[in-house]
Amino acid sequence: MSDLQVGELHLDIRPDGQLNDVEDWNIDVALALAKRDHVSLTEAHVEIIDVMRSYYSKYNISPIKKLLKREIVENLNEQKAQDDYLKNLFPNDVMHQGIRFAGLPAPMLDAELEPGHHQQPLIKQSDSAQMNSKFISEFEFNDKFYKVYLKGNLVNPSEWTAELGTYMARQEGIALNKDHWEVINYLREFYFKFGITPMVKLLMKNMRQSLGKHKSSKAYLYDLFPGGPARQGSRIAGLPAPQGCIDP
Repeated sequence: MSDLQVGELHLDIRPDGQLNDVEDWNIDVALALAKRDHVSLTEAHVEIIDVMRSYYSKYNISPIKKLLKREIVENLNEQKAQDDYLKNLFPNDVMHQGIRFAGLPAPMLDAELEPGHHQQPLIKQSDSAQMNSKFISEFEFNDKFYKVYLKGNLVNPSEWTAELGTYMARQEGIALNKDHWEVINYLREFYFKFGITPMVKLLMKNMRQSLGKHKSSKAYLYDLFPGGPARQGSRIAGLPAPQGCIDP
């Protein structure tokens, strides 16, 4: 741990160069962080930083690059989401240098995480009374055993099948219909496109764009998945538990 001098303040900087506490950030801190990298911040830099911090404020997690670029298109324009434009602003990569200047933690794809790193650990059957999930440590289906994390998500998502999803849903008291499958398929499409499982706010926002206001509403999604469209939905869809804010 090192420190960063900003006026009379001494701020903690982690070994990777990131701010230790996102609440310590302000534009003077951004200028100081950029100066360490010999970068002079301009309004163009600040535009991108503001998009990053707005995303973090909404979802309590830093955006991965594909989602950052989508946010830039929505909030600025398509040209500013181009790789060449971002590379010109942040020579050491927007997802390393830009995130640091924004004072945010590094984003991480589910696919980049070691097994168990962002999930809670496997637990024993004796701990089952503390859990809401019907799937504790491992369960058997069609003569095969499936290992799960504490929250009930599959350790190995590649083992998931639609038949297994139907069984998992049934164990949680849900009889899947076409509306459920529409959400499950959307969750899986999002995961394999972006590499992360969306938390509920991100799920609702993106579903609204694709499927319309009604099918992305909180009431609609919670009627389908009472245990939470992100938490319970991801479990039934065979995906890792969402990072950041999950379900209210």
